[in-house]
Amino acid sequence: MTQTVGKQSLQFDKAVHILSGSSVVGKKEGEGPLGAYFDVVDDGDDQMFGEETWEEAESALQKEAAQLAIVKAKLTKDDIRYIYAGDLLGQLIATSFGLSQLQLPMFGLYGACSTMGEALSLGAMTVCAGYAEHVLSLASSHFGSAEKQFRFPLGYANQRPLSATWTVTGSGAFVLGTKGGKARITGITTGKIVDYGIKDSMNMGASMSPAACDTIFQNFQDFQRQPEDYDKIFTGDLGYIGQEILIKLLKDKGYDISKQHSDCGIEIYDRQTQDTHSGGSGCGCSAVTLAAHILPKVERGEWKRVLFVPTGALHSTVSFNEGQAVPGIAHAVVIEHC
Repeated sequence: MTQTVGKQSLQFDKAVHILSGSSVVGKKEGEGPLGAYFDVVDDGDDQMFGEETWEEAESALQKEAAQLAIVKAKLTKDDIRYIYAGDLLGQLIATSFGLSQLQLPMFGLYGACSTMGEALSLGAMTVCAGYAEHVLSLASSHFGSAEKQFRFPLGYANQRPLSATWTVTGSGAFVLGTKGGKARITGITTGKIVDYGIKDSMNMGASMSPAACDTIFQNFQDFQRQPEDYDKIFTGDLGYIGQEILIKLLKDKGYDISKQHSDCGIEIYDRQTQDTHSGGSGCGCSAVTLAAHILPKVERGEWKRVLFVPTGALHSTVSFNEGQAVPGIAHAVVIEHC
């Protein structure tokens, strides 16, 4: 029986259970509104997690999040058939160095800040299809490593515009399986690359919100749903500016999500006290917010159905310096209480 729905979605005939979620973050994230809910908060001011470089620190984040998710699922690493994981760095070095010691089959993913949605989507497809009983899906980002690769060395102390978002230092990991969880993935909507010609790489919200709009609209169309069919609709890291744009774009298409919408980049920081401008971003932003904030509420039944839509800006320093625009992509995951 086909499980394809509409143009871009899948509705799983056997919903995939989320057996566990883990979150490991830095000090700044621990000082934010969700600080009490993260599994591990590093209290070091240097964000090094005991390592010598920011890149090694991000690998340490991934390793700890992966191991913790497996333990919380009451499994061993040998119970995991595949890993789907990614980060923001060139050649996925945070992932490859961070997870190499697990010695498990791995698919390295790059969807920019949408990577957590991509990892959950592919992991759920694998489990539902019967190719694995358990998979591990995770993603990470690090403020220092991201600034170093995409923007300016931190030693420059450059000014950040108010439209800028703050890259989250954190890693979120999830074990997916055929049974046993209190939350399950019932469907997905895979996003398309959307390019509105925006060339401001410091305004992630503006570049990613059209892609979020496109995917959410298609989810409503494919599943024949309205915004009120979801208790909450979470985008990944649009921030305050991107949220305004998204709500307007969807209103133009006939859908008002203002009552249901929230954004992981808004939830994770207090912009008044933490000087994070438009909010948070990075692969780790949506990953740790899902693990620490969204998933527990679904598991308790406070939210019966949530649409989780991480968003990514598909650019590099090369494309930006060559004058290219910043395209966006977003992947939606339907998570329900069970």
